[in-house]
Amino acid sequence: MVKILFVEDDVALGYALEFSLIDEGYNITRACTISEAKNYFSKEDFNLILLDVNLPDGNGYDFCKYVREASSIPIIFLTALDDEVNIVLGLELGGNDYLTKPFGVGELLARIKVQLRSNKAKELKNTLISSDITVNLTTTNVYKKKELLNLTALEYKLLILFMKKPFSSLRRDDILSSVTSSEEIFFDENTLSVYIKRLREKIEDNPKNPKYITTKRGLGYKWDVEVRSE
Repeated sequence: MVKILFVEDDVALGYALEFSLIDEGYNITRACTISEAKNYFSKEDFNLILLDVNLPDGNGYDFCKYVREASSIPIIFLTALDDEVNIVLGLELGGNDYLTKPFGVGELLARIKVQLRSNKAKELKNTLISSDITVNLTTTNVYKKKELLNLTALEYKLLILFMKKPFSSLRRDDILSSVTSSEEIFFDENTLSVYIKRLREKIEDNPKNPKYITTKRGLGYKWDVEVRSE
């Protein structure tokens, strides 16, 4: 089922649109503030965001920037601010569409469908698959046998580094420079070994006898399974 995060503080409009969207078969989570929206976004996976601009604790543009730091999920702005400056700002900050109030439910539903179709096409072209490991590069979701894995940011960066260079021996120094270029943390070879161990525990059937990330003594590590992209 398609899950939509609906951020709108107008109670009457919020209930009316929520009812219409649920009636169309969408799973709706509604937030009335940016704080609530951030809380929902951090805990759940959504397919699309409907976002008001004027909110009690800030504006939707700030939340859009927050979302874009982690996801390319479609965002449709819903607002009474119909001047060109605001529309351009919303789109430049990462919004996919901009619908000014008042609007018809039919038009909103049509625009939602357009964004979902477009995003689905992007996802299909941005997927890495290696045996039973699947990575959606658009959403950054990682699955093992269709089960969503909970990876940290560094574990995800390590995984992508390996999967984009299958069957290539990667030296520890090269791995360290790749995953720490923008990280202001203490990170050495011992720390790398710990992260490799943790990543193996999440993706391998038998972490003590790994098939994906193998150790090449004196060289580093290698992704030892074929990878294809779709």
